Amino acid sequence: MILINLLPHREERRRQRKRAFFVGLGMAAIGGLLVVGLWYSVLQQMTSAQQSRNDFLKGEIARLDAQIRDIANLRAEIDALKARQAAVENLQTDRNLPVYLMDELVRQTPEGVYLTAIRQTNQVIAISGVAQTNERVSEFLRNTLYNSPWLERPELVEIKAVNVTGPNKEQRRLFEFSMRVTLKRAQAQAAGAAASAPAAPASAAATKSS
Repeated sequence: MILINLLPHREERRRQRKRAFFVGLGMAAIGGLLVVGLWYSVLQQMTSAQQSRNDFLKGEIARLDAQIRDIANLRAEIDALKARQAAVENLQTDRNLPVYLMDELVRQTPEGVYLTAIRQTNQVIAISGVAQTNERVSEFLRNTLYNSPWLERPELVEIKAVNVTGPNKEQRRLFEFSMRVTLKRAQAQAAGAAASAPAAPASAAATKSS
């Protein structure tokens, strides 16, 4: 028996293709929505994790900032304490400087030089006096420059010749002078003494070995 299809088969195939196309399109759209939803969910999780890390870092930064402020305050307090300690030490060490100054001036002033005024401004000592000759003033300057452990940087300010009437009304020619010299601090003296202390045992050992 022979079957003959009298329906328009081309239109039927076209409808099937169109139906298959729309079904595929719908499936692709559903798949795209699923992928987009999955990716959005992953992004949300990543964003949430990063936000939690950011919050943790902010908390740690705030804690470190507080510690840094505490350290800065401690350093300021330590610096203030050191400054007060240095001031007290300076007062204690400078208390004996006038004694050392007078003793050193007595030691370094040569014969024929008479001091008439001594004035101290911080560490600078202004000295005025009278000398028999210019050479006596030069010797005084050399003594304070090379021989004194307490005085340094002598500077002659002025020297001039004057005529002085003696007890018997005789005229004598003297030289008035003024000079400046710097007084070393006691810390420098202690450091110098500590540095020169090992020299004696070393020289003694060298003498013994020879």
